[in-house]
Amino acid sequence: MNTFTAIEERRSIKHYDPEHRMTEPEIRKLMEAALLSPTSFNMQNWRFVVIDDAEKKSALRAAAYNQAQLSEASIAIALCADLRCHEDAGRYWANASEAVREAMVPMIGSFYADKPELQRDEAMRSIGIAGQTLMLAAKTMGYDSCPMIGFDPAKAAEILELPKNHIIGLIVVVGKALEPAKQRGGQLPYEAVVFRDSFPA
Repeated sequence: MNTFTAIEERRSIKHYDPEHRMTEPEIRKLMEAALLSPTSFNMQNWRFVVIDDAEKKSALRAAAYNQAQLSEASIAIALCADLRCHEDAGRYWANASEAVREAMVPMIGSFYADKPELQRDEAMRSIGIAGQTLMLAAKTMGYDSCPMIGFDPAKAAEILELPKNHIIGLIVVVGKALEPAKQRGGQLPYEAVVFRDSFPA
């Protein structure tokens, strides 16, 4: 499946075959695709929790207002981020030349230090990009998915034992659809959202 087909056919699926299991090589392939998602300064600030344990999925379902896809899908992936990853910047440029490291590493720390709003914004940007990568990769592999923000973040953090200074941006479920997605609700016309060079007067 080519990229444009995956974009066109990716839909948010709500009902999955609860008997289907993804193999470990499939999960690894999916997550390795997510690890290629771009991040600012190559910080790789996302952290992924793959959940396939039935009890954990049921607990997350309860924290997500009983949305069935959380327990029915083959896996759920919590897309989290480390808000303080800029404090250990040296490891992101370990393979670069000394000149590049000396230029980049101090820049990362000073850019994000003492800026909690920017740290959170960067985390959400990275999570969003990785989420789309995951969903397109899943579609290409023959799986369906659904991005979810409808959950209690405090309860989800407790279930996942989220470390300090980490946040959950969204959860993506992946599995085999039991039924197709409903008709698209309605896309805005191209001219209403795509402008050339500046917003229209």
